[in-house]
Amino acid sequence: MEKAGKSKVYIIKTGDRESGIRELLKNFNIGNITGKKVVLKANYNSAHEFPASTHPDTLSVLIDAINENGGKAVLAERSGMGKTRDVLEQMGVMELSKEKGFDVVILDDLKSNEWVKGAGSNWKRGFLYPRIVREADMVIQTCCLKTHRFGGVFSMSLKNSVGLLAKKDPDGGHDYMTELHYSRKRGEMIAEINTVYNPEFVIMDAIEGFSTEGPEGGTLIEPGLLIASSDRVALDAVGVAVLRLYGTTDAVSVGQIFNLEQIFTAAKLGLGASSFDEMEVVPLNNEAQEICSYIEEMF
Repeated sequence: MEKAGKSKVYIIKTGDRESGIRELLKNFNIGNITGKKVVLKANYNSAHEFPASTHPDTLSVLIDAINENGGKAVLAERSGMGKTRDVLEQMGVMELSKEKGFDVVILDDLKSNEWVKGAGSNWKRGFLYPRIVREADMVIQTCCLKTHRFGGVFSMSLKNSVGLLAKKDPDGGHDYMTELHYSRKRGEMIAEINTVYNPEFVIMDAIEGFSTEGPEGGTLIEPGLLIASSDRVALDAVGVAVLRLYGTTDAVSVGQIFNLEQIFTAAKLGLGASSFDEMEVVPLNNEAQEICSYIEEMF
């Protein structure tokens, strides 16, 4: 979240992830990370190609940027639809890690002492998140643009944090994911997860997205956008606006954007903007100006 003034959400219209992401990165503090551990949370819930999962070029550019600035990149991931290691193998992540020299932490393999307890008023026993996230010098996240038919209504930066949690308690066996997916307060629980860490910034790859169904498939849309912010609430609000522009599910379309459960709860918890008045949508190229104007009208 922006420390002072309005939360800025940067938007560039492009099909070139290399140049687009590097342009976005100019707006964030990634230039002084020599020797720092940078934990990267991408979106590998399943072994389905983008926009279900992080595009390989997006991951590659972010890893390059971390390496070029002297940071030590660590990708932390847990898949919900498939075994994490198999998913990462199929998506080429393990091969890329050898090529570019970054570590991959399979969260399914962590032992009891490698988890930290997080609290949330809607979680019966709290939840477990990785110690490496709490101890990281910096956390960066990249998410996709999509709806989610299994709960949460949409899956962007806030929902992507679910992939940092333990599926089950390695000692007691409590199944956190079953608890989450059967709860009537999924949106609130998702927002609460995000209180345990504060990413330096999040990049949403919205070059393509799913406007219905999700998270692994659905109606394909092609906004041609890369979007970034240090405010997860503002970022997801813009993502919802984009989905509405293209036509989306009733659950995503109904009411004011800042009244949607994930966004409303996250704002109430102090994670970001609580209204559009606290945001600023910033086009980074001429091609993005028109859609930025349309996005603003959605609020």
